[in-house]
Amino acid sequence: MNTATQNLENDHVHILRLTDIMLEMVEQKCTETDHFELVVNVIRKFADGLHHAKEEELLFPLLGEKGFSPEQGPVAVMLMEHVQGRNFVKGVSDGIAELKKGNSGAIQQVYENLSGYAILLQNHISKENNILFRMADQMFSADEQQTLIDQFAVVESEADPEFNAENSIAKIDFLASIYMQ
Repeated sequence: MNTATQNLENDHVHILRLTDIMLEMVEQKCTETDHFELVVNVIRKFADGLHHAKEEELLFPLLGEKGFSPEQGPVAVMLMEHVQGRNFVKGVSDGIAELKKGNSGAIQQVYENLSGYAILLQNHISKENNILFRMADQMFSADEQQTLIDQFAVVESEADPEFNAENSIAKIDFLASIYMQ
């Protein structure tokens, strides 16, 4: 049976690839603001807008029904890290805006926030894949898993078409073709 956690782990494969690209962009001292903007958009619309929506609006509330508090414990940590990730993305976006104004020193802000996000998400995804999702798999019935899968499909169908899973993966592939050689 395909599970809701497998669906989320499939997203993680692509998000982790994006984090590798982000670290490589920093390593290669990328200065292409359009590439930085593409990364920000993929994060905001795919990793956060689509993937985190499935977690925050569907998975985590069901875990809440099973006794996992959003104020403490593993779900609380995941939610806090989602906020930290959004702050890093805002830092990248603010740095891009400064670069476009001619502030060349803002490149360091972009690099620091790209790296911070990438490292945060790599650790975050490891915790979800190896701990939280395994706990969810033990707690959810087959019917609950199927209900989540059906709900995920609705979220996915309502995604921005330009940044649905398929198109976001294509954008990640484009960036990989430049930075991951």
